[in-house]
Amino acid sequence: MTTYPENYRYTKEHEWVLMEGDVGTVGITDHAQNELGDIVYVDLPKVGTRVEQNKSLGSVESVKAVSDIYSPVSGEIVEINQDLSQTPEKINQDPHGAAWLVRIRLSAPDEVKQLMTAAEYRSHIGAES
Repeated sequence: MTTYPENYRYTKEHEWVLMEGDVGTVGITDHAQNELGDIVYVDLPKVGTRVEQNKSLGSVESVKAVSDIYSPVSGEIVEINQDLSQTPEKINQDPHGAAWLVRIRLSAPDEVKQLMTAAEYRSHIGAES
């Protein structure tokens, strides 16, 4: 069984955020990459783009489907994971680590409190499957 890092927060749409000061690193969960199958392309916003919580910030394309990535928090994109443009399959290999998608400087830090803990997320996906 996959372990979901306890220091991350999770969305119902299967994204995660790891807070470091006022910047959140965002990715998709192991459950999401597993459901998608082999990921072949990632479309991410440019640095400087403003994103809103629960709104699409990009997409991942797998051999099965294209899925939106929803931002778990609002703010400004300060960094994107350039490696994923060449090796999107990293998301299948390390979704909670090296395959992070973007870093966002939060404009509303309290939004993080609305997200699920690891235990709540495990319960959510357990109820879903």
